[in-house]
Amino acid sequence: MPKELSPENVGQHLAKNNDTLYVTNFFATWCGPCIREIPSFKNKMQELKDKPVKFTFVNLDDRADWDTAVKDFVAEHNLGSNVILLDGQKLDPSFFSKNFKQWDGGSIPFTFMRKGDKTDEFLGMMTEEALNSKIDAFLK
Repeated sequence: MPKELSPENVGQHLAKNNDTLYVTNFFATWCGPCIREIPSFKNKMQELKDKPVKFTFVNLDDRADWDTAVKDFVAEHNLGSNVILLDGQKLDPSFFSKNFKQWDGGSIPFTFMRKGDKTDEFLGMMTEEALNSKIDAFLK
């Protein structure tokens, strides 16, 4: 089962500043576009498994669904160690303004990428082509 992190801990994860590319995707199991883009992320994870790239999926489902829908989703997609649980009830507007330039938490999916000082934000469902293009730009 994935572990729960506080908004502060998620913020610390998002702020990591080193030579690793961190790809962080915010999703929920009830979000159709979120679920449709996951296979593209899984393909890229497999392709880059030997590179300094870390994929994290931050789940925003209601806490009541963590032991059912989320647990089933994580098992079905074999994403256990890559999923973080974030209790949306603990989020306030400052979480978004502190961590993101564009995202206010109003919709998902949302993907945040960081490598060193360079960041990228993408709101909405990302095509495989867009994901590849953004990651390739960071890895050049």
